[in-house]
Amino acid sequence: KDLLEANARLFSVQGAAIGRKASRGVKVLVVGNPANTNSLIALKNAEGIDPRQFSALTRLDHNRAMTVVANKCGKSVNDIKNITIWGNHSTTQYPDIFNATVDGVPVIDVVGHEWCENDFVPLIQQRGAAVIKARRSSSAASAANAIIDHMRSWVLGTGKDSVSMAVMSDGSYGIKEGLIYSFPCRCKGGEWEIVQGLNVSEFSRKRMVASEVELTEERDAVLHLLSGP
Repeated sequence: KDLLEANARLFSVQGAAIGRKASRGVKVLVVGNPANTNSLIALKNAEGIDPRQFSALTRLDHNRAMTVVANKCGKSVNDIKNITIWGNHSTTQYPDIFNATVDGVPVIDVVGHEWCENDFVPLIQQRGAAVIKARRSSSAASAANAIIDHMRSWVLGTGKDSVSMAVMSDGSYGIKEGLIYSFPCRCKGGEWEIVQGLNVSEFSRKRMVASEVELTEERDAVLHLLSGP
């Protein structure tokens, strides 16, 4: 919340500048925290720019989750498919492996529910803070790599696999429309789409909603900046 108040006005100004000067086809990736809500502020102030041209970075969390699962399974990250980060780029994010596979086998069948709930989920949720505590600085190189991954997927496509992108919710999976929320996405031709039809268990739903509640609270705290220029 401290970051939200400190950065919110900056992103309203940046959004307005994008609306005035940028190409109508610009692709905007917001990284500065709280990235989801900062992206919402920017897009609401970017007059004339399609909201679908804005996103926020959860690919760093996605990449971390891929690495942790690959190590647990004794595999390469290239063998892991369709992990999803749902929600906010914060400690309420939900790293979901229930629809992911490793060498074509459901990841959850390999690693087990207990490891997922007690080890994996809190590890990914707290990883950013743990890195800062250990290094006394943020994981800038990993974030830069994730930015490249995000933009490459968006521009060049993802094929049949999904990646995690924080984009404007259209109500998919019951998430409130208009929030910038991380979903499983596929990209083609410079456009993204939210992957539909994934199984969402009660375990997953509870955590997805918790992040939705946090994002709703953040949005409500900056409503005065969402009316546009």
